[in-house]
Amino acid sequence: MPQTIKKGYEALLAEANAAIETLTVENAMALVGAPDVVFIDLRDPRELEREGRMPGAFHCPRGMLEFWIDPQSPYAKPVFQEDKKFVFFCAGGWRSALAAKAAQDMGLEPVAHIAGGFGAWKKANGPVEGQSA
Repeated sequence: MPQTIKKGYEALLAEANAAIETLTVENAMALVGAPDVVFIDLRDPRELEREGRMPGAFHCPRGMLEFWIDPQSPYAKPVFQEDKKFVFFCAGGWRSALAAKAAQDMGLEPVAHIAGGFGAWKKANGPVEGQSA
């Protein structure tokens, strides 16, 4: 018997985007270098190698996010215990919307994500380092 999906990705994205702050690339660029902001790159290592990185962003693979946020987890990362604003991004803005919502639901605040993700960042000539040929 086939699975019956009760809520598709579009509904999940709509719920997330209604509940979280979404930054334009320009708004995100204005936050670069702010001492109270941490950019969180959710892309997988292959994407980072192929597309490059945002300088100074903290890499957290999407699959580890909840484990790295929770201070009770054996995988907790100190960066998520800091009193800062967390700006999530992925390649196109879908994973980061869901991740920001999950982080906010866990109690991490404030959070936001970048509309259009790293693709929009690059298109707007945001700084990039380590891009492979």
